[in-house]
Amino acid sequence: MLRRLPILLGLILLGALSSQAQSLGDKVEVSGGYTFMSFDSSPTTHMNGWDISGQYKFNDWLGGVADLAGDYGSGASVHTFLFGPQVSWPARVSPFAHVLIGGAHFSASGTGDSSFSAAIGAGIDSRLTDRVSWRIIEGDYIPTRFYGGTQNNIRVTTALVVRF
Repeated sequence: MLRRLPILLGLILLGALSSQAQSLGDKVEVSGGYTFMSFDSSPTTHMNGWDISGQYKFNDWLGGVADLAGDYGSGASVHTFLFGPQVSWPARVSPFAHVLIGGAHFSASGTGDSSFSAAIGAGIDSRLTDRVSWRIIEGDYIPTRFYGGTQNNIRVTTALVVRF
């Protein structure tokens, strides 16, 4: 059920936004794609997963982002729920940077732990059409504190971005 959650959330979000698309005028962006996380454990665990995010643009260069992701590997999973500001350079090839804060949940072998988390990162979007861009790359440093220890995680994402 947990792995189907992003698909369900994405469909609900797209349905709600498509009914409002005429009035929003490029103020909302929704993205979804693939992630690779290097999870700082002993030994380091490499995880594959998904990322969906939504951004409301206050103006051409500043927006508020909500980012949800799930990464899975070697019987373990990490889910992040992050929110915060993002700045971008409005152009056909658009670099961006963000600082997001929120929480993360780790699960493995029937146990789990939750922690404060953040994402400090940047990326590049390339416009494919008026409404669709390709997030060529997004890289994030994601610190967590599961089970009393600190993990310094790195996540790389590629995704499609749709503007409404």
